[in-house]
Amino acid sequence: MRLFFAAAALLSATQATAQEPMTDAPDLTFERVFASPSLNGPTPREVKFSPDGRYLTLLRNREEDAQRYDLWAYDVETRDWRMLVDSEAFGEGGELSEDEKMQRERARVGNLKGIISYQWASDASGVLVPLDGDLYFARLGGEVTRLTDTEESELNPKLSRNAGYVSFVRDRQLWVGGIGEEAVPITPKEEDTIRWGEAEFVAQEEMSRMDGYWWNGDDTRLAVQRTDESPVGIVTRAAIGATGTQVFDQRYPIAGSDNAIVELYLMDPDGENRVKVDLGEETDIYIARVDWAPDDYLYVQRQNREQTVLDMLRVDPATGESEVWFTEKAVREDYWINLSDNYRFLKDGTLLWWSERDGFGNFYRFNGRDWTQLTALDEPVTKLVGLNEETGELFFTAVEDVLTEQVYRASLSGDGEPTRLTEEAFTHSASMDEAGQQLHIIRSAPDQPPQSYLASRNGERITWVEENALGEGHPYAPYLAGHTMPDYGTISAEDGKPLHYMMLKPEMEEGKRYPVFYYHYSGPGPQIVDKGWGGALAQAIVDMGYIYFALDNRGSANRGVEFEQPIYRAMGGVEVRDQRTGAEYLKTLDFVDPDKIALYGWSYGGYMTLKQLQADPGLYAAGVSGAPVTKWELYDTHYTERFMGDPREVPEAYEAASAIPDAAKISDPLLLIHGMADDNVVFENSSELISVLQEGNVPFEMMLYPGYTHRVAGENISPHLWNTIFRFLEAHGVTPPE
Repeated sequence: MRLFFAAAALLSATQATAQEPMTDAPDLTFERVFASPSLNGPTPREVKFSPDGRYLTLLRNREEDAQRYDLWAYDVETRDWRMLVDSEAFGEGGELSEDEKMQRERARVGNLKGIISYQWASDASGVLVPLDGDLYFARLGGEVTRLTDTEESELNPKLSRNAGYVSFVRDRQLWVGGIGEEAVPITPKEEDTIRWGEAEFVAQEEMSRMDGYWWNGDDTRLAVQRTDESPVGIVTRAAIGATGTQVFDQRYPIAGSDNAIVELYLMDPDGENRVKVDLGEETDIYIARVDWAPDDYLYVQRQNREQTVLDMLRVDPATGESEVWFTEKAVREDYWINLSDNYRFLKDGTLLWWSERDGFGNFYRFNGRDWTQLTALDEPVTKLVGLNEETGELFFTAVEDVLTEQVYRASLSGDGEPTRLTEEAFTHSASMDEAGQQLHIIRSAPDQPPQSYLASRNGERITWVEENALGEGHPYAPYLAGHTMPDYGTISAEDGKPLHYMMLKPEMEEGKRYPVFYYHYSGPGPQIVDKGWGGALAQAIVDMGYIYFALDNRGSANRGVEFEQPIYRAMGGVEVRDQRTGAEYLKTLDFVDPDKIALYGWSYGGYMTLKQLQADPGLYAAGVSGAPVTKWELYDTHYTERFMGDPREVPEAYEAASAIPDAAKISDPLLLIHGMADDNVVFENSSELISVLQEGNVPFEMMLYPGYTHRVAGENISPHLWNTIFRFLEAHGVTPPE
């Protein structure tokens, strides 16, 4: 969000001074930024401990192909690495089904190749690996067994909790079989709008829930989602490619329309003894999370359509009967409930639970009757890392001084103060083994790409997993001498809240003024400004002679309820004013060319570019809008209604937030970019804007990418996109001084 504030506030901005870049290094090009090997160094994904804690496994990308991942294992005892599964040795590179492609898009891994995910067997004997639409089981001895060999893709594959079964979704049914045996469907084949075992669209896209079925602890029962998409409206999505167009009738629940009907059933592994779970009389609900607890009961988090109430249901696994165990409500009437995976059912029957009920994310413990607060930090707790129930310890990450995340240890009893386990100079994320004995910690800083290491539960480093040191052999080493460190500072918003910014400056000559590349996302969720590794793209922009600037407005994450709340039913308002405050501050700096501040944003950021150009003509020299939402009535129910309410009830809020009514007011140069097969922010958002601009005789430029979805990225296409952006800026005079 952007708020306008008086000049006095702008001039009082605090600023941390950083080093100037050295000059004896080659300039970065966009072609090199997106080429292999990655300038970030190794970027492992899906880091997991084996159930016995002996192995650390991860997906590691290749030097010669940064988008291809193989499965590697690290033996904690011998400290040896080995490749468990070579993605090229076993995968056949076949065409994925449309369902699997879309699932990958929603998981934000659509551009990756090779192994995307895997699951450990509970006895630590091996891992289940989906690869190119089929399933494999890799044993630690090196043997890899192919489990399926079909034309159809196996979606959502899982090993049962005791590793007695392998299960997956195929052709809208759930299939189950023993490992190495023929799987059979255990749910009926119904009409095309009925899906078993799959999370519905909004669960995948907006609730971070990809699962549609859940095994209990002893492999005797499953909870399975049944989704009826028939009430959901059809959006005809034309996936326009380079040589042809495919038309998809996509069930897409736009704001204010009917959602899919979601039900849960309990059944045995053969599909017998099926009973329906009682989710209550109201069917217009969301199933946010589903878990089996140590007490062998099923627990279901049921969220109302308004996303202001969340009920935890306790379900009898034999009958499906349920009761409300507790209810969580939004902390204020003009707020919502942020869903989370930061909870755990403990062996003693209590629940560890994350809540914003005191205005910041903190942990609580519930015994079925009473709540005990375990953390009371002044900045939000962000993630549950792990537990050690034997020692009574809780491990988590929390924000420290807004710009870093640190790993902490606290008592499960709530006694004492949390202990920080990581270094203040870095920002961190972490995971833990099941026993709560070992940590895997990832850290980075503005001058250090991500490193990872194994640590004891006291935070002491045992060994590096990926040291990723910026030595002579590192891909970024040739550019290190020219690396620019950011300046950090704050600007006051109109309500006095500090807005944190980050600025990277090129090598500058005294008396000259420089253009600004003003990057923004601005929507709820991501925090843009932090003290982590920023990557090579910003450095390449700085090498071209531009100042790179970003500011986190009100409505963004990790600042607590009061900072996030102003966006409620007011999208496109407070964010515009806060970013305006950033622009006005930039214009006070004697090294900034006040006539050369250019905006860039993608998705919500693309929407914000349009709203900012409409609200403040002449303030910005130009704007780049990538894949923008232009009318919130075109976006999905769960995301949009969480912040904006139902358009049938508050149409005036949607009208004020739309980028369409005032589109003809845009007078500054505009570049519009969109992937022509976008299934998230559908292309209709841009096509309607294009029509309004044309009918209003408003000049603008556009670049469309056939065949690309919401993510226009790749080793060749990314340089094209970024070169297009800077050719546009140069054509409109947003250039560095001579």
